[in-house]
Amino acid sequence: MANYTRLCTTKSIVTVNGQFPGPPLIAREGDRVIVKVTNHVSNNITIHWHGIRQIQSAWADGPSYITQCPIQTKNSFVYNFTIIAQRGTLFWHAHYSWLRASVHGPIIILPPLNASYPFPKPYKEATILLGEWHNSDTEAVISQALQTGGAPNVSDAFTVNGLPGPLYNCSAKDTFRLRVKPKKRYLLRIINAALEHDLFFTIANHSLTVVEADASYVKPFETDFLLLSAGQTTNVLLKTKPIAPKEKFLMLARPYSTSQGQIDNTTVAGILEYETLPDYSSKCKGPAFIRPSLPPINSTNTATSYTSRLRRLVTAQYPINVPQKVDKKFFFTIGLGTNPCPINQTCQGPNGTKFSASINNNSFVLPSTAILQAYYFRKSNGVYTADFPRLPPNPFNYTGTPPNITYVSNGTKVVVLPFNASVEVILQGTSILSIESHPLHLHGYDFFVVGQGFGNFDPYKDPQNYNLVDPVQLNTVGVPSGGWVAIRFFADNPGVWFMHCHFDAHTSWGLEMTWIVLDGKLPNQKLPPPPCDLPRC
Repeated sequence: MANYTRLCTTKSIVTVNGQFPGPPLIAREGDRVIVKVTNHVSNNITIHWHGIRQIQSAWADGPSYITQCPIQTKNSFVYNFTIIAQRGTLFWHAHYSWLRASVHGPIIILPPLNASYPFPKPYKEATILLGEWHNSDTEAVISQALQTGGAPNVSDAFTVNGLPGPLYNCSAKDTFRLRVKPKKRYLLRIINAALEHDLFFTIANHSLTVVEADASYVKPFETDFLLLSAGQTTNVLLKTKPIAPKEKFLMLARPYSTSQGQIDNTTVAGILEYETLPDYSSKCKGPAFIRPSLPPINSTNTATSYTSRLRRLVTAQYPINVPQKVDKKFFFTIGLGTNPCPINQTCQGPNGTKFSASINNNSFVLPSTAILQAYYFRKSNGVYTADFPRLPPNPFNYTGTPPNITYVSNGTKVVVLPFNASVEVILQGTSILSIESHPLHLHGYDFFVVGQGFGNFDPYKDPQNYNLVDPVQLNTVGVPSGGWVAIRFFADNPGVWFMHCHFDAHTSWGLEMTWIVLDGKLPNQKLPPPPCDLPRC
């Protein structure tokens, strides 16, 4: 626990080792990682290693009540996993309630020793972690929202490496500064750790070359701005100017959203400055600030134009294995909905209901014990059922006029997959209550984004335009606002794996589901037994 002052207010927040953001986890591809987490606060806690595939280490994945029970006060748990065939930037964060608002930090995966990047070697590297700041206690924010059934209060600011920057009141001294030299190439590791927002990002008068997304190399392309869905990471090369300019350059981030609800529409700023600038005193007029422009907040065309440029780097050293045929097909509708207001209670959701969210009209209910433990010890009765719907139970015009009835069902339902099955999932956005992008994150896997489009998915025409050659490889994908996205993966990692919207409000409302991948025949295709210190519920 630590006290932090931001935006003219002081509050206590939960932190790791007293740091906000938390300390970076730096490792090389192939390293074994061991992290002991001891809980010194009154909240329960877990840590999720976002994007780490956790091959044969599902017990270390971290989502509460999915792969483990939370770590209770004064208790510890050792996360033990190996980084296999991944390099780049990911991040770790709490996976219990809304604690990831302050409990998060970078994961930096370096190439193996004597291996090089598939792009020019950078002079230096820097991490830029984008987050959200609430003046109120985030646990109180979500608790009140779930109690009243209304939408939670939006954040008060965004942050760059924990600092809100000069565009907010009382925070000019709390500004992230990136000092660079001329004629150099820098690798910037950019993370969107925000709770509720996709973010545009740019640096004034500097173009960026995208080289990696979600710890997977992409075919490099140059751009003036980035779009990072909540939970996504992107590595870019920044080439500095040949001669140090006199000006300072703002780096800005603000939301991309088409939601009809409230959002934090503020802009966070950091500063890029050249090291050869003189050190101006407070009495002297310093250099001018160059402010860049950003796309409009609701610019879906701009967002789509950016994401369509992402292509997986495919070389002899980095081959690709996209499922060409599919064993298991699923069609998932995702979006908002409602639950009836309990008797003798006043609810603040639409028309006096409680906000909810669902996949295929099922709003996921977290069990009271971890699904992975129930599955492994064959004690699923009363914990979960294996009847998650493969298709929407009631088809409708998903992106047209929404149905009058917005109620959802509620349950702890899972999908069971045979080992190594090739899987295709169509994630179809809906217009119920709001048309907006949803960042869907799959634990335990990377997947290939083989297609996307607007409107309703056409099962006859749209697959003809799939990219099965060099589709981008991600762990989190933004389902287009008013559209759909198609993903494919091989179910080659046995265990229990969460898939959910990375907007924490939507997760709290139930926009989530769980896959169970069965063991294969070989010893290295089976889920090992749990560690002896696995927390109990």
